[in-house]
Amino acid sequence: MKYIILTASLLSQICLGGLYAWSAFVPALKSSYGLSTSETQFIFGLLIAVFTLTMVPAGRLLESRGPRLPMILSGLLFAGGYLIASFSGGAFVWLLLGFGVVAGTATGFGYPCPLSACIEWFPRHKGLVTGIAVAGIGAGAIVLTSLVEKPLERGTDVLLIFRWIGAVYGSIILLAGVLMRYPAERCHKHTDSASLTGLPGRDPFFWAMTCAMFCGTFAGLLVIGNLMPMALASGIQPVGASYAISAFAVGNAAGRITWGLVVDRKKADSIQMSLGFLALALIGLLWNVSNAAYFALISLLTGFGFGACFVIHAALVGTRYGASRFGRIYPPIFLAYGLAGIAGPAIGGWLFDRTGSYGAAIVLSIAVVLTGLLICGLLLKRSQHNP
Repeated sequence: MKYIILTASLLSQICLGGLYAWSAFVPALKSSYGLSTSETQFIFGLLIAVFTLTMVPAGRLLESRGPRLPMILSGLLFAGGYLIASFSGGAFVWLLLGFGVVAGTATGFGYPCPLSACIEWFPRHKGLVTGIAVAGIGAGAIVLTSLVEKPLERGTDVLLIFRWIGAVYGSIILLAGVLMRYPAERCHKHTDSASLTGLPGRDPFFWAMTCAMFCGTFAGLLVIGNLMPMALASGIQPVGASYAISAFAVGNAAGRITWGLVVDRKKADSIQMSLGFLALALIGLLWNVSNAAYFALISLLTGFGFGACFVIHAALVGTRYGASRFGRIYPPIFLAYGLAGIAGPAIGGWLFDRTGSYGAAIVLSIAVVLTGLLICGLLLKRSQHNP
């Protein structure tokens, strides 16, 4: 049964990860329905914000009712959100409601369920199974982009494509929800007093994970949000710039699985290891080399380091606080990702507008990661005296 749960978790995360393929639909929405660039980005930004905020109440529901109910709600909301968008007639308000609010809520309810379930089913390999599950999110953009690329090129109405995505992906998530459950022994356990307490706000370990989540995702999102113009500014042709984006996505997905293996062996040390790796990868971007292969390699390594943020902290929450408290503790840590998503790409673009170069943005991202590395080191040292 546990491998069925793992397969269902991976497939549902691939479906939910399709949200990162949003840019594939932007040209069609602009040309066919007259949306502006700012409107398309506002829809995507609201989706990310609703996703991260919804995880907090979703985590409470997960903790009290188990993974099946929130996962089923996720499937229903996902299908509903895409169907609203498909019947929107291209109207910005209805697209905003369908994607930004309803699909964003679906993602927030669905995302933590496979992570919690896999940690329960594979207690000895929390990092690896978490990495496999969240790799689906990383691969989701690649999968959905490859599926819709040809229909969009043939001129298929983008709203019709939304309808098919809602029906097929929503059904997969719904089926995963029906299958999703905890092991029988977990279901028969009485909730202990620790699981009823609030957040471990006095534990330095909790704040070390929150700090690392923000710093790592701030830098990673700053890069991915500006990767195409960074490549073009370096003199790389558009085709080469597209390869860099694909390389980042591949590194992101591979990194989630690899860092899962690392956290199973290195535990808390993996936090600083991942931040150090990401800082070294970002330093490679400082060289303004107009070589597409070099830029793609650095993009892959940056994506590899970025992927660590989504597996290490999830696995360590299960190890440190117990799987029964995952739904309460991990979502507030994940809020740091939402904050980074608002700040990172916007600050990177603003610095370019001010300086005419992405050098300052890259230096800032390196500084943020190194600062996080230092702060996390101090907090983790304190946590050793507060186990």
